[in-house]
Amino acid sequence: MPPPPHQKPENVLKRAHELIGVNQAPAALTLLHEHITSKRSRNVPIASLEPVMVLLVELSVEQKKGKLAKDALYQYKNIAQNTNVATIELVLKKFIELAAEKVTAAQQKADEVQSTIEATATSSVEDLEASETPESILLATVSGEQSRDRTDRAIVTPWLKFLWEAYRTVLDILRNNARLELLYQSTAMQAFDFCLKYARKTEFRRLCELLRNHVQTAAKYSAQMHAINLNDPDTLQRHLETRFQQLNVAVELELWQEAFRSVEDIHTLLNLSKRPPKNIMMANYYEKLTRIFLVGENYLFHAAAWARYYNLLRQSAVMAATGQGKKSDNPPSSEADMQRAATFVILSALSIPVISTSRSRGAMVDFDEARKNKNSRLTHLLGMSQAPTRAGLFRDALSKSLLRRARPQIRDLYNILEVDFHPLSICQKISPILAEIGADEEMQKYIHPLQQVILTRLFQQLSQVYETVDLQFVESLAQFPEPFQVTRGTIEKFIMNGNKKGDLAVRMDHATGVLSFDADVFSSAKAAHAGSAAGSAEAETGSVQRLQSTPSQIVRSQLTRVAEVLYTTCRYIDPTFNEDRIKTRDAAFARAKDGAEKEHEAVLARKLIIQKRKDKASEAQAQKEKEIARKKMLQEQALAAAESNRLAEEQKIREAKRMATERENIKREEVKNMLKDMKLEDLGDEDIVNLDSNKIRMIKLQQLEREKNTVAEKLRVTGKRMDHLERALRKEEAKKLPQDYARQREHDLAAYKLMTAQTLKEAERKHKEDLELKHRLTRLMPFYEEFRSNLHERRRDEFERRRRDADRELAKQIAARHKEHRDLKLREKREREEKERALHEAEERAAKEKEEEKKRLEARKEEMAKIKEEREKEREKAKEAQARQQQREDEAMARRKAEKAAAAPASIQIRRGPEAPPADRAEPTGPPRLALAGTKPSWREREASLRAASGAGPADAAAPPARAPIERAPIERAPIERAPIERSDSPLAGPPRLNLAGGKPSWRDREAAKAGGAGGSAAGDRPTPPLRVASGTRTIPMERGDSGRGEDAKDKAALPVEPLKASGAPGKYVPKWKRGGDASGN
Repeated sequence: MPPPPHQKPENVLKRAHELIGVNQAPAALTLLHEHITSKRSRNVPIASLEPVMVLLVELSVEQKKGKLAKDALYQYKNIAQNTNVATIELVLKKFIELAAEKVTAAQQKADEVQSTIEATATSSVEDLEASETPESILLATVSGEQSRDRTDRAIVTPWLKFLWEAYRTVLDILRNNARLELLYQSTAMQAFDFCLKYARKTEFRRLCELLRNHVQTAAKYSAQMHAINLNDPDTLQRHLETRFQQLNVAVELELWQEAFRSVEDIHTLLNLSKRPPKNIMMANYYEKLTRIFLVGENYLFHAAAWARYYNLLRQSAVMAATGQGKKSDNPPSSEADMQRAATFVILSALSIPVISTSRSRGAMVDFDEARKNKNSRLTHLLGMSQAPTRAGLFRDALSKSLLRRARPQIRDLYNILEVDFHPLSICQKISPILAEIGADEEMQKYIHPLQQVILTRLFQQLSQVYETVDLQFVESLAQFPEPFQVTRGTIEKFIMNGNKKGDLAVRMDHATGVLSFDADVFSSAKAAHAGSAAGSAEAETGSVQRLQSTPSQIVRSQLTRVAEVLYTTCRYIDPTFNEDRIKTRDAAFARAKDGAEKEHEAVLARKLIIQKRKDKASEAQAQKEKEIARKKMLQEQALAAAESNRLAEEQKIREAKRMATERENIKREEVKNMLKDMKLEDLGDEDIVNLDSNKIRMIKLQQLEREKNTVAEKLRVTGKRMDHLERALRKEEAKKLPQDYARQREHDLAAYKLMTAQTLKEAERKHKEDLELKHRLTRLMPFYEEFRSNLHERRRDEFERRRRDADRELAKQIAARHKEHRDLKLREKREREEKERALHEAEERAAKEKEEEKKRLEARKEEMAKIKEEREKEREKAKEAQARQQQREDEAMARRKAEKAAAAPASIQIRRGPEAPPADRAEPTGPPRLALAGTKPSWREREASLRAASGAGPADAAAPPARAPIERAPIERAPIERAPIERSDSPLAGPPRLNLAGGKPSWRDREAAKAGGAGGSAAGDRPTPPLRVASGTRTIPMERGDSGRGEDAKDKAALPVEPLKASGAPGKYVPKWKRGGDASGN
């Protein structure tokens, strides 16, 4: 089925009013909600849609349909926020006003109902003395509430819930929209007033959390279009005013945790604000902080908050006197206000506990990291650079002459507690002052902390006068006015807490009732120093006057006094001591004077650097903000352009639709006019579109004929039926009317007589039965009374027996607990002794192991020294052997040089012989050698040279000598063929020659070639003996069978060597299968 066609807002509004007129308000609300939430409504003009929204809000409030109203308001906000913001404010204000009016009406109705119930109850009470009926007692027992509470819960509470949901809905709709910010803040203020008026503590907590979430969301999505900018001073000021109202409501509702969270929110916003806050706002801030800290029993920060409040009043008074600032921005600072503030500053500072009397695990709890963090947070909330102290607050108060402004009784209290020394009359003098303080409702809260301070001063002063004192005497001294009297248990608890924390050193003997002040010279310095201020809230130099030093103080200051006496003696005996001291002081002054200018210049330079850095930071911040603003402006321009394009497209679409609709409407109106002329107005819109003039006439004729026939037939049938029926009824009725009357009369009379007789008989029977029951019960009453008394006696005896058993069981349990406690103490003592013994044994064992380790180290050091000495001896022997070896090598080198000099002519003769021409040089078959630059001839070469010099034949020269006893490690070579390195001289002596690519033969090669050409004809076809090449020219691996070692080598050396065919490249190796001559025959 296709969706219904979209209707205009005017038609929808008209239809809704029609439904309301026929008592169909839910249907009207549904119709309006569907129209608002439809997608087609986004293109409707806001002026047409606003009345629809107002009516929807009214209906939703009347029917308590909060969810429907919420959906419609969200949709309406999305439609109108870019074009008309004022209509959103109008609708939301209307929504809140209607909900508030409903709550007021519900309260009035509840009052009327309650007054009616009370009037009815008063008039229905027969006995005024017994106003409590059994029914009222039973109802009160079951419900536990009064009738007023039930009435409010039934009538007022639903509307209160609806109003609260309305506030939440409006705040959610208005959040993070800069153009709706004023309405958002005013709605938040109204919500605070709602919570305060109806004492809705739970809703207030939820409201505070909701506002915090909104601020976080605004900071997170600050780059969105129309988002709230917390850097704007006006926006931040409005948020601060809202948070201050939140703080005031939290204090009024006594929600101290929410108040503290509100203070943290205000402090965060103040840090973000670039504009200084108003003095009246800060005065309210500090005044609420004093109340919060007082409820939390944090008297130190409570006094600090009062001090900050007084300083703010002084600043306001100065500004008002000089005419600076507006009068409305400063709190009232009259003389009475200043006196009140000064009085509370002194009184709150006096109420700070000198010692910590709270129940905790010990004195080290004050140094816990969590407590430090908490104190740091509270210090920042007060805007102070460091944590306040009791002595610091008094010093600040005295410097500002607060005592002269305070009330006289507060000045007297300060002198008694902080200046005078009177342990026997301190409480007697303070009692009248406490009575005056207790009479004041605002100061009455300081009585309990003042009592703690008074007891602290009392024991501190008594400890300087007495060593032991009777507890009853202390009780007589600690006398306060009657409403604030302290008991003996309170005093004992105070002493125990002070000893537990280490702030007092008092022993209590309950048997004799005596208090002993600790006089041990090794006692705690914190507790034994009677004149000092023991406690974390007071400085080291206390304010209690000290009459004499305790033994522990004498022991601690003994070395100090000896040093002072020796210093004074040196000053009077040794004249050079003072001169040296004066010279040292003058030198220090001179150094300070010389360095002052440099330090001043350094400070100025540092200040200049800091200023430059600040300027750079501010410029960077300004540039960053400018860039952010530029990006935001570009983004807004892009969004605005996209929105304008979208609106233009939508306008075109709407214009096209409007033209088509107008054409259809004109055609439909023409058809309707024709039908109206022919009195045919009951046709549908679909039929009207498809009709023409001929069809209209035909339909008219058919309809008229059909109506005529139908009416005539109905009239005929109805008239005939009515005539026959009426005639038949009257004929039969006339016959039976007399008989029916007589029968009915007789029946009624008999029934009446029977009912009367039965009633009389039943009453008589019941009366007789009641009389018999009364006689029987009267005879039983004595037996009932006797039975009840006997039963009570038996129950009383049973109760007494059970109570005695319970007492005996309790005594047994107490004895068992005492025994268990004694066993526990003995067991702990044994365990402690065992631990001490084990610790002592462990220490002895550790000392013994340490001594053994020391001995092992010494033995190891001696052994290492011996090893070192032996190694030194071996090193000396090795050096001597090396020197001898070097000497032998030098001698061998000298011999080799001599042999080389003798063998030089023979090697030249061999090189110039005709048997070895350069072109036909063959590869040697001996072991290869590395032809390195500067390589000395081997022993084979030397032996060959000697044999050549002595005239040995070529066969003998070719035969290698026996292998030398010295073995050399074989040199591994890769299988890659390399060009052989030829020697420029004889293969028997001299360094090898590198055969470079493209190199020409040297003069030696040319001379050898000439000699070979001259003697070639004489030699004939005799094979040329192979020349010996350096070991580095080997290109194929040497076979073990032809190694040239042993007897086989000598035989093979005597055989003639096959001639080799010269290749194109000098010094290239030619394999056997490529050689000419008799290679094939071999």
